[in-house]
Amino acid sequence: MKRNVEIKAKVADLAAVRRIVEGFADSGPMELDQEDTFFKCPRGRLKLRRFAGCAQGQLIYYERPEVAGPKESRYVVHSTADADGLRDVLAAALESIGVVRKQRAVYLVGQTRVHLDRVEGLGEFVELEVVLQPEQGASEGETIARALMGRLGISASQLIDRAYLDLLPLQ
Repeated sequence: MKRNVEIKAKVADLAAVRRIVEGFADSGPMELDQEDTFFKCPRGRLKLRRFAGCAQGQLIYYERPEVAGPKESRYVVHSTADADGLRDVLAAALESIGVVRKQRAVYLVGQTRVHLDRVEGLGEFVELEVVLQPEQGASEGETIARALMGRLGISASQLIDRAYLDLLPLQ
């Protein structure tokens, strides 16, 4: 499985964070409208990500602890050209447990994906995903994430310990 170290933080002013990251990002933004449908599975999380305006999507399985600070996540991503068809198959076989809709701007800073998210029903968030190389340990990713949190003005009190799905009212 691929690995990253990630954080999620609730922010009061996403536009201010955008101005900061634009000052040093290597690339971006890539603007995306995403809809993630989560399915019940015996461990970890399984979601189908659909992109607005096209038939493409991604089936994503991931495992990560529910802690507020930087944490290692292990994941597998499979792209599909028929996200609606795959959703129908998954819904027939597995229980759907919720849907998260968001507008996301993605910036790249070194080996880190910076996500600026507007999540329907929840508000504004920043996610950092430090993509680890096979030879890198999680502690190195944590150091990178903490340094980037500092540059973006994200404090420990803003960190969220769970997925957007868990923050939504029961669907």
